[in-house]
Parts: sequence; C-alpha cells; structure tokens
Amino acid sequence: MAGPRRIVVKARLSMLLLASALLAGCPAGIKTPPPAQPTPPVSATPTPGGTVYRVDPVVSEVSILVYRGGALARLGHNHVLSVKSLEGQVTVSPEAGGSSFDLSFPVAQLVVDDAQARRNAGTEFPGEIDQGARDGTRKNMLRAEVLDAEHFPRVSLRAVRVTPPWQAAHALTRITLKDVSREIDVPLSIEVTAGRVTATGQFALRQTDFGIKPFSIGLGALEVVDQLQVRFKVVGNRE
Repeated sequence: MAGPRRIVVKARLSMLLLASALLAGCPAGIKTPPPAQPTPPVSATPTPGGTVYRVDPVVSEVSILVYRGGALARLGHNHVLSVKSLEGQVTVSPEAGGSSFDLSFPVAQLVVDDAQARRNAGTEFPGEIDQGARDGTRKNMLRAEVLDAEHFPRVSLRAVRVTPPWQAAHALTRITLKDVSREIDVPLSIEVTAGRVTATGQFALRQTDFGIKPFSIGLGALEVVDQLQVRFKVVGNRE
C-alpha cells in the first residue's frame, strides 16, 4: 500500500508546481463578463485660459504592481508591468479645479518585469525574472481571455473632475479597459515649472471591477491578488 500512496503524493506535488508556474505567467487572471453595460467615457471641461501640455513618454513613468497571494504564494512571483508609451495631454488652468487630462496607452506595448522597474518597485519584487517567464506572462496577459489586446488595443484615463490644492489634489478619473469604464479617485501632486507639468501619485485598482476574475487554484491556496497598485509620474511639455 505504501507504493500507491507515494505515487499519489508525488502527483499532487507535481500539480502544485505546475500551477505555480502557470501563475507566474498569468498576472491578470481570467476574464468573466462584467455585470453591467459599460458607461460612456466623460472628460472634464477645462476653464478658459488653460495651458496645454503634451505627455512626454520618454520621461513619464507608470508602473502596475501585481501581487501573488494565498498560502502557497511563495511559489509564485510578484510582477511589474511598465507603461512605456503613454500618450495624451494635460490641461492646466489657473485653478486646479479647472484642469483636466486625457491619457491612453497601447496594451500590446506593456513591458513585463523590466529589471530596472522591479528594482525601483521595492523589496517585494526581488531579483530578475528570466526571459522565458517574462514572455509567458506577456503572452497570457494579452490573450483574449485577459486583456484581449487584439480587440481592445488601448486603455484610456480621462479626468472627470480635479479637486485642489495642487500639492494634494484629487482627480476623479474615468478609466476604460476592455470597453468597461469605472470612476476612481486618484490622489496626486501637481507641479508646474517653466514649460513643464509633472503629476505624481499612486492608486489602487481592482481587476474584478473590469470583469476580470483573478487567477486562483487550490481553493485560493495560490492566487493573484485582486487589487493592483498603480504608481505614476506623468510629465508633460508645454505645446
């Protein structure tokens, strides 16, 4: 009887290790249909006299932090997705409340686990991820069941309302992902210098709000945490 028991134990262990590898290559989870129809995007209306700044994708930095969870979280990886092709404009009015922004980026150009981005993200993202694992994560992330980059190629972020003061502003932001829009409060700090505007901040984003079910196996023993963290420094140059 001891022989069959050993075979069963080894088989279960192999399944867990295989599942952990899949989790490392599937940060965004599996899509389920959203419960409601998407709401049309709404952008803020800047007050007259606003100055328009064009986003500089070279110096702007946006990182999406994806976390592992569950009792077997040690078998997976935390991931950093980097936005390298941010586009759009920021309009700054004399009063923060009259300012706005309209931003977007191509899903297919998200960079997975860039070595420098992982170092910048902090101690929860140790070491470098090998190229094979990065390629697997990227492939799974872009497939139809997750972000579906072929049919929904862009993610957009538009200001509905900006509340002052400059150093501790809040932007009610309409985020549209896979034709599903949600309004999220984004705290940020705005700095305007000669010919340039810089907005920095961080906010949380739940995958399930956009109809994406986080990946999970073993009744949650190994899973991707629903809540993501988005850190940003958006830099715009005056037109």
